Amino acid sequence: MTEQLVLDLGHRSAHGVEDYLVAPCNQDAVAWLDRWPDWPGPALALHGPAACGKTHLTHIWMNRSGAQLLSAGELSELAPDRVMAQGHNVIVDDAGSGIDERALLHLYNMIGEAGGNLLLAGRMPPSRWMVGLADLRSRLNAAPAVAIGRPDDALIGAVLVKLFGDRQVPVDGEVLAYVLARMERSFAAARTLVAALDRAALAAHRRITIPLAREVMAALEDSNSGRE
Repeated sequence: MTEQLVLDLGHRSAHGVEDYLVAPCNQDAVAWLDRWPDWPGPALALHGPAACGKTHLTHIWMNRSGAQLLSAGELSELAPDRVMAQGHNVIVDDAGSGIDERALLHLYNMIGEAGGNLLLAGRMPPSRWMVGLADLRSRLNAAPAVAIGRPDDALIGAVLVKLFGDRQVPVDGEVLAYVLARMERSFAAARTLVAALDRAALAAHRRITIPLAREVMAALEDSNSGRE
């Protein structure tokens, strides 16, 4: 099972950040980023649910393009000309309804005039943002929007294999199958679970087994319930 999870997926360098696993849920987004700098316009919107891998992909493009990374909140605090003084490629993370529309429109226009590119990353496509400025709405509607879906079992399984491998922690296929059938389908959950299993195994001086995985997952579930 472990070998199948790894071999069924593509594999690419993340330009010094870490490896990025390509799967059906993200291959369209990867293809669009691979097209840069030959995008049809100055902007591209990347959208998907929390913990689907948007941040990882934006960092890959940031390393490749030399782009600045701004949060939606920073966009309203920084004058667009100050942003442009640092470079003509920009990422706006957590973009969506409620963003400073005038600042985004000004930045969009300046990037287009300078021949740069703007990557907008958020949970929803711009077509579903509540945008009041007609000029901004027309520009956003003209920009390609590409979705990242929720990771499927094959991708999450491959991520688990990679995370355990990064820590040089041996894990049997039966344990991987057990946790995969019971965990949340997100990269964030995979990182949290692998780190917790590694800590528990070190503390107990034992291998990661199904009983240990059961204990750790129950403890994580109790901890998450306590924060709700």
